Amino acid sequence: MITAIAIVTDGLVYAAWLFVVAIGLTLIFGVMKILNVAHGAFYAFGAYAAATAIGLYFDRGWPVAGGYLAIATAAIAIGLVMGYILERVFLRRVYGRDEVVVVLITYALFLILEDVLILIWGTDGRSAYQPYTEAGSFTVGGLPLSVYDIGLVGFAGLLAIAASYTIKKTTFGRLLTAVIYDRETAAAFGVDVSRVYTVTFLVGAVLGALGGALTAPKISVTPGLGVEVIVLAFAVVAIGGMGSMEGALVGALIVGLFRAGAVHLIPQLELFSIYAVMALVLVFRPQGLFSRAQPRKI
Repeated sequence: MITAIAIVTDGLVYAAWLFVVAIGLTLIFGVMKILNVAHGAFYAFGAYAAATAIGLYFDRGWPVAGGYLAIATAAIAIGLVMGYILERVFLRRVYGRDEVVVVLITYALFLILEDVLILIWGTDGRSAYQPYTEAGSFTVGGLPLSVYDIGLVGFAGLLAIAASYTIKKTTFGRLLTAVIYDRETAAAFGVDVSRVYTVTFLVGAVLGALGGALTAPKISVTPGLGVEVIVLAFAVVAIGGMGSMEGALVGALIVGLFRAGAVHLIPQLELFSIYAVMALVLVFRPQGLFSRAQPRKI
């Protein structure tokens, strides 16, 4: 029973973290048709910015609760700045080009930003454990659980609800839907597609940075952490379906639970289990579990 509880809780925590990272990636692809490899850089910069902000905050002895606000502020600031620069300076020039060209450009940006990160923060690792430890823990069936981890699961759930509501119930969500299905027709009806692209990329960048910022208190922040994350995020969106919010959620849950099961039952297969699930899904559903129907122009 304890093992089962551990698998479920660890799986949900891992899935929540993956969902926060992957939802920004799938949003950008769904609207802009850009497979943004630079999303891993947003994650890494968010983690470093949060670690720095947390260190500065707690060194001054300020109230613990404000540390969580420092995490969110650092992620939003770094996501907005980086997202705006990348979209305005680089990506805006390549809209409408072959998708392979755009992928190569975002990959080049990712490599450049990895070096910029080292230039700013150096090669030494950074820790920002205070928000994690200060949150405390509790036990369920004899199994200790971190309040911070449970809070991360709750945040991911609220994010999923907010994303669904925004897409289905708001004016901007309807504009997004129109641009997703037919950019040219949406523009012909007066939709400012360029503005929609900019806002979408900024939101995706903030979500990527937020994923890194929320992870910073749980790990030692070191150079190269964006590489593994972008591969895992691609696995999640490939399982769920590129551009699908529901797919990102389900894909994260599948990956999280399978990985947790492997960790507790067959640790040697931890990494293999993630890609085995992805391969199995893609064999039967190459487009992913929740891929959108593609409109056919006549």
